[in-house]
Amino acid sequence: MNTLQGKTLFITGASRGIGKAIALRAARDGANVIIAAKTTEPDPRLPGTIYSAAEEIRAAGGKALPLAVDIREEEQVVAAIEKGVAEFGGIDILVNNASAISLTNAQATSMKRYDLMMDINVRGTFVCAKHCIPHLQESANPHILTLSPPIDMNPKWFARHAAYTTSKYAMSMIVHGLAAQLAEDGIGVNALWPRTIIATAALNVALPGGGQYGRKPEIMADAAHQILTRDSRSTNGNFFIDEEVLRAGGITDFSQYLVTPGVEPIIDLFVEADNE
Repeated sequence: MNTLQGKTLFITGASRGIGKAIALRAARDGANVIIAAKTTEPDPRLPGTIYSAAEEIRAAGGKALPLAVDIREEEQVVAAIEKGVAEFGGIDILVNNASAISLTNAQATSMKRYDLMMDINVRGTFVCAKHCIPHLQESANPHILTLSPPIDMNPKWFARHAAYTTSKYAMSMIVHGLAAQLAEDGIGVNALWPRTIIATAALNVALPGGGQYGRKPEIMADAAHQILTRDSRSTNGNFFIDEEVLRAGGITDFSQYLVTPGVEPIIDLFVEADNE
């Protein structure tokens, strides 16, 4: 299987960035996308809403259901899943994309920001999976894909931003646990992380100007597409890196994904550079 035609994806944070890119790639196959995100009104710092994303998904050839969802609220998640199932008949794929970031040390991390990262990154990932599982169990080729990194306990990943690192690694621990729990159900539970920074509006807020030294979200979308079209029973418990996935699929030229042609992209957090 190399298409997501007719599949229904529940994607958190799909109003912009990587989540929207994954949605648009699926839409080109003719997929159905449940857009579970908070943004209903334009934000000058973070452009894009669930409604503008839905328009782009439909223009790309897919079907879209934009739903205003704060994944910190279990009731909203449950309601969105029920609406999605009523609209499209089920859920085949969950993409845990929504994430909060603060690259700050302990003293500079407010408890409000700490709670936000833990609630969105960790709790949100868990609650979406928890309530999607019964529907995924009814799918022919079900997947859960979480955007979180391979776990590396090197202190350098904790020293400058312990709270953020802890939240992202906790997402990966959920992946690890669900992969083991759901293996017998044939649900493929995997993580995907970029080798280099990805130019999104959220990155430019956290790291002003950093996007020009990154890659476009489409590299993650293409990697996600390759994972999600694999057999779920034999694709489970992996912590994928986007480049590695694409190389396995025969893609070796990544220049098309560069934001600034000719500029070497910055290696992302939690990934070792080749010379290390």
